Amino acid sequence: MPFKLNILSQRSIFENIGRSTIDLFQGWGAAFILLGKIALSLRYILRNFSQVLTQMMFFGVSSLPVVLFSAVFTGMVAGVQAAYQMQGLVPPIWLGAGISRAVLIELGPVLTALVVAGRVGAGIAAELGTMKVTEQIDALETMAIDPVAYLYMPRFVAGAVMAPVLTVFANFVALIGGWLVAVLSVGISSQMYLDGLRFHFHTRDLVGGIVKSVFFGIIIATSGCFHGSATEGGAEGVGKATTNSVVTSAVLILIFDYIISAWIFR
Repeated sequence: MPFKLNILSQRSIFENIGRSTIDLFQGWGAAFILLGKIALSLRYILRNFSQVLTQMMFFGVSSLPVVLFSAVFTGMVAGVQAAYQMQGLVPPIWLGAGISRAVLIELGPVLTALVVAGRVGAGIAAELGTMKVTEQIDALETMAIDPVAYLYMPRFVAGAVMAPVLTVFANFVALIGGWLVAVLSVGISSQMYLDGLRFHFHTRDLVGGIVKSVFFGIIIATSGCFHGSATEGGAEGVGKATTNSVVTSAVLILIFDYIISAWIFR
């Protein structure tokens, strides 16, 4: 009997692994299909331009305060750590260069994307999930309104456009935070900090970070739309969709951060 139970237990494990693998590939397939439909609906962008502007306000303007608040402390932390790591190794003029490269390449785009994923991605999934469980999306289809062009495509465009804009603002404010630490804590002059920024600035660092943010914005918007449109089970389902959207966005942001960094900065 124990041997029979052991075989059944092993079967259950393999069945669960197989079911999870199938669900994973089905999820990826559905996400790519949704992404393809959104890409095809871009031809209707002028028809739904008011929706695009509304989503750009939600994605970008409404997120700006929390992004700037996070960015100034990101720059200050970068300043403290750079000063500690360079202590006794390189001249202080390198402090500005170290902070700027860390902010432009990595900290600005990645931390901005993670903050926006928690706020905007969760909001998109919750809004669309609520519309799904209350059958508002079905009502749109009944009225011959394509939900992809009317609901998903504007959020996709807003993510691709506003994420780089937020990143530029975050980079600027983070450099100010680094300057505060450099002057008030480390004790170097403002001129020395600015010289470090100017003499060691590379356009590729700035462009690479902005390219990353475009992909991050698309990931946040698409993940929110996908999990929101797949919501089932009422209020509990909306909560799960919101959580899944944030987790998926965070994981994909870190994966694509590595892929794009290896492509641009190798």
